Parts: sequence; structure tokens; C-alpha cells
Amino acid sequence: MTETTDTADKGELSAGMRMALDFGPVIIFFIVNFMAPEKGGIFYATGAFMVAMAIAMGISWSKSGKISPMLMFSGIMVLIFGGVTLILHNETFIKIKPTIYYVFIAGILVFGLWTRRPTLKVLLGTAYPGLTDKGWDLLSRNWALFFLFMAVLNEVVWRNSSTDFWVGFKLWGAIPLTLVFAFANVPMLLKHGLSVEKKDDPPLPETE
Repeated sequence: MTETTDTADKGELSAGMRMALDFGPVIIFFIVNFMAPEKGGIFYATGAFMVAMAIAMGISWSKSGKISPMLMFSGIMVLIFGGVTLILHNETFIKIKPTIYYVFIAGILVFGLWTRRPTLKVLLGTAYPGLTDKGWDLLSRNWALFFLFMAVLNEVVWRNSSTDFWVGFKLWGAIPLTLVFAFANVPMLLKHGLSVEKKDDPPLPETE
């Protein structure tokens, strides 16, 4: 059997698997930071975060034959900013990584709306069957605003709290906010043509 056939036989990831790949590395980051020695725990956690992201991308490839663009981008950013954090022994870099990620993704969505290019549809199209162009525009606008809000929130939290609090915020703040926001968009999506026949959970853009 050829590699092309093998890839074609691999289906889309389930909602549960997508969430595990999206949020699992953050949970690992939190657990390692909690269990690591008090001095330098963030650096152990950063190393574990990098490994977990690499594993998540590997699982995505092995299960579906592809890595989503947003997961790929998030993984590359974790590896780059995590690597700089460890090399320079400066935790600032891993803390500003979410801000840069959020602003970059929001910028892509805004650019897509401005130029009438359906960037979010390209990234998540198969996950929202039946959604109209108007629905995609509204969803792109909503996620762009949400990501800009999260960028500001991340800056406020890491600049005004301890490292342990910031790590906890990534798990107990950023993830719940993302899930609540995703589900809050469901009525709008249904109004604009989203098919619910085979839907389980609303797909999420990679959070960071």
C-alpha cells in the first residue's frame, strides 16, 4: 500500500482527540511546573511543554495523516520560544509567547476579513459543514476579537502576578474561557447553516 493510500485512509480526528491534542500540552506544562523543584520549575515545565507539543503533532500526523496549520504554528512557536527560554534561562520568553500567538492569529483573521479571503474557513472548513459565508465572516470576527482580548489578558496576568499564578491561569483561565467562548458561538453558527447531523463539539482554533 502506498503512502498516499495510507494517508487517505486516515480520517478526521474526533472532537475528543482534537481537544486532547490542543489542551494536553498545557496540562502537562501545569503538572510539571507544580511538581518540579520550586527553584527553576518553570524551566522544567517549559521543556516538558516542548516535548508534549512535539508528541501532539506526531499523534496528529499518525492518526489523521496531517497536522492542522494552527497546531503546527502553535507547536513551532512553543519550540522556538521554549528553546530561547531554556537557552537564555529567561522565563519572559515563554510568557510572551501566548501574546504573540494571539495577536498573530487575530491579525490573520482580520486580514482575511479585510481582503475577503476566508482564512478561518481554509483552516477549519471541514469541521463546520454547511456554514454560510456570512457565518464564516461572523465567526472569524468573533475569534479575532477573542484572541485580541486574550492577548491583553495574558499581558496583564504575567506582568502582574507570580510565575505559578500565570501557569495556573493558562490551565484554569485560558482553557475555560476558550471553551465557553466556543460554545457561545454555537447558536450563531446554527443560525447561519451549520449542519448538526454529525457534530459533537464545536471545533476550536488552537488556543496557543
